[in-house]
Amino acid sequence: MDNDLTSIQEARDLVSSAYAAWQSWSHATQADVDRVCEAMAEAGVQAAERLGQLAHDETGYGHPLHKKLKNITGSRLVWESIRAEKTVGVIKHDPEKKVTEIAWPIGVIAALVPSTNPTSTTLYKALIAVKARDAIVFAPHPSAARCTFEAAKVMAEAAEKAGAPKGLIACMQHISLEGTQALMTHKRTALILATGGTPMVRAAHSTGKPAYGVGPGNVPVYVDRTADIAKAARYIVASKAFDCSTICATEQAVVADRPIAAQLAALMHAEGAFFCDAHQTNLLRKTVFLPNGAMNTAVVGKPAPYVAAYAGFDVPFETRILVTPLTKVGREEPLSHEKLTTVLAWYEVDGWEKGCETSISLIETGGKGHTQIIYAQDERVILAFGLEKPVFRILVNTMGTLGAVGLTTGLDASFTLGSGGVGGAITGDNITARHLINVKRLAYELYQPPLEALQPVERMIPPQASVVESAIENILQEILRR
Repeated sequence: MDNDLTSIQEARDLVSSAYAAWQSWSHATQADVDRVCEAMAEAGVQAAERLGQLAHDETGYGHPLHKKLKNITGSRLVWESIRAEKTVGVIKHDPEKKVTEIAWPIGVIAALVPSTNPTSTTLYKALIAVKARDAIVFAPHPSAARCTFEAAKVMAEAAEKAGAPKGLIACMQHISLEGTQALMTHKRTALILATGGTPMVRAAHSTGKPAYGVGPGNVPVYVDRTADIAKAARYIVASKAFDCSTICATEQAVVADRPIAAQLAALMHAEGAFFCDAHQTNLLRKTVFLPNGAMNTAVVGKPAPYVAAYAGFDVPFETRILVTPLTKVGREEPLSHEKLTTVLAWYEVDGWEKGCETSISLIETGGKGHTQIIYAQDERVILAFGLEKPVFRILVNTMGTLGAVGLTTGLDASFTLGSGGVGGAITGDNITARHLINVKRLAYELYQPPLEALQPVERMIPPQASVVESAIENILQEILRR
């Protein structure tokens, strides 16, 4: 049997097994659910370093140490963020409105996993699914199949040891587009949780199944004249360099307020940023993106010295990111688009209003609904950015990579960041356990119905047919009998 057919059959078998496990798990108590999730979270933390190394070795992306931190975020931090959440039975009662809300699991979830964050995404999705009393079947990216399977195995074994039914958490090993399609369209698949590139998310939305998808990030970071410049420089460089820029909320372009631009550049340089000249910028322009506009996968998730050498120039070994000064935004400037590598665009503007305009242009170039970052102390400017930007995460004075996923902010811990209607998604939320339950509502009568609704209505009598109409009907019947 060829791989496509094997993959299709595997998807069918895993969904069928997951559905059988879900039928049992859907009746679990809150205590059962929390006991199993606690064990899963602990297993994820214990395996974080090993899984991080596996992900790096298989994909060639990022840094093992940073992947370890992402794995801990996807297990311990996610669990801490959902631990107290009620997902079983009565979850809310409003005595005034006499409405009682009851959690109800969705069923079997098909989970698509990206190559850039494979293990952390798998740990996180397994946790929120089981917390919601759902089953989950993973479809890995082909270039991250082994590490994704291993992460799912860690969570499945921990869950089963703690009392969850076998088959509740599963992962495909024979990967193909046909197999992934079979997983998404299976009659027992209730919802698709798609994290990955635009084609993957579009495929999920086109199946006719309910789906949570994410849009691309093209995250601008505006640094205002009122900002703590030293903090901004330190955070921007560290965040862009984190795991070689493989998180979709990573900073993609600095928009610097002109009065502090030189100071910011100097401080970023001290933190390991290499500012490219016009020739080097042009080399990167031709290297990071292919002639068709797609990103060159050869430089995805690679350290700055590697990217520079690939482009044809050398930088100091300690360089953490490459900064390319630009003036244009959009189709005519490839480097103004999302770059999942250690290359950061740089713009200078005069005043926050211009910073606002440039940020919006960058967002509309490829990051609608995703994330904006601002460094400022002026609350008026901060609020203006919050009100005007077509994004659903506005991070204030914090790192994009860690702030958007909830590590340094009060946002829900998540590796699936919704981009809302403007970004082609159903929600702008950080997807978590509450998105994977349905809610039933017991609603009691509060008001007597209007009298008009209770009184009988006068029966309508059809009008009598005219004499002429009756005569015509009789003639037609006579003709038909002949």
